[in-house]
Amino acid sequence: MAPPQISSSMDAPLRRRVIEVAALFLKLGFTAFGGPAAHIALMHNEIVKRRGWLSEQEFLDLVGATNLIPGPNSTEMAIHVGLRRAGWLGLLAGGLGFLMPAVLIVLALAYAYVRFGSAPEAGWLMYGIKPVVIAIIAQALWNLRKSALKTLPVALVGAAVIVLYFLGINEIALLFAGGALVMLGLNIQRLRQWRLHLVALFPGAGLAASAALASVPFSLPLLFLTCLKIGAVLYGSGYVLLAFLRADLVVRYAWLTDQQLLDAIAIGQVTPGPLFTAATFIGYILAGIPGALLATLGIFLPSFVFVALSSPLIPRIRGSAWASGFLDGVNAAALGLMAAVTWQLGRASLVDPFTVLVALIALGLLLRFKINSAWLILAGAIVGLLRAAFG
Repeated sequence: MAPPQISSSMDAPLRRRVIEVAALFLKLGFTAFGGPAAHIALMHNEIVKRRGWLSEQEFLDLVGATNLIPGPNSTEMAIHVGLRRAGWLGLLAGGLGFLMPAVLIVLALAYAYVRFGSAPEAGWLMYGIKPVVIAIIAQALWNLRKSALKTLPVALVGAAVIVLYFLGINEIALLFAGGALVMLGLNIQRLRQWRLHLVALFPGAGLAASAALASVPFSLPLLFLTCLKIGAVLYGSGYVLLAFLRADLVVRYAWLTDQQLLDAIAIGQVTPGPLFTAATFIGYILAGIPGALLATLGIFLPSFVFVALSSPLIPRIRGSAWASGFLDGVNAAALGLMAAVTWQLGRASLVDPFTVLVALIALGLLLRFKINSAWLILAGAIVGLLRAAFG
């Protein structure tokens, strides 16, 4: 179903649909806690069950399409639905409506972090929060393993990515190499039939870029381009964002510390909307409002472009064995990157037996009772303050 077209003088029904889209996704933007799966479940209830804007099959097709393009899946669902419901203005209304509440909340928290982050109380807050964040990421790894590591060869790709990451291979090259290897492996018979020689198409790209740079002077254009690159290539869970942000902003440019990166992820976790708003937080602590706006624009702009380009192709993408194989490989590589970075950040966050205990308790609660992670982070903050008060 093609999106409705917008004429120069927008008619009343179309105007009403644009307003409906904006109102729905603003509401979801303020209330959608719990990560992409929870966000999409909320959207399904509102869009399919309550409003009947899409059928079950149309909604599932859009979910599948978001998995085949880089970027935050729940944000791309909002953009897709807006485009289907109200054309190009709906695309903007859906995407911006879903993003803006989270961006504004993160900006307020970033201001408080910069204003009060050096206070002793803030240090103890993060002492309790960081082990919980590590537990949340570990739970995401555990939950994603079945869907990402579907077969032994795919699991081996994920394991190889972990090893190669620690050997210093560029994470973007690993992501695309993983996708290419699984895609080619699943379709090797077709390659033989067509006599195509594509084995070297992806794996060689960017391998030389793995060398870490010395500290790079901060600049707003480089911040924007870095976030734009991440938004344009990042597949998988939002937590894979850790690997890309750490590789560029901590290791290559030395603009952030591991602690600041974990603080950004924690802020993204306790606020509604996509975890990618961690980029808003990072931009603010690096360069205030201009940095926050450019980082946000850079990391989310590719999603709007990819949705606009892919929407007409969804019927073809859905049945493509090539696209399916590539996505399987990318997901396995993304899980490997996520595991490697979690290990690195865990070593920086679990600094004594008490923090290890906090992380294990949080992980057990997440796996056993599926507690909302925002409440666990709040509990971690309280534990940190109690630890400061009572030693």
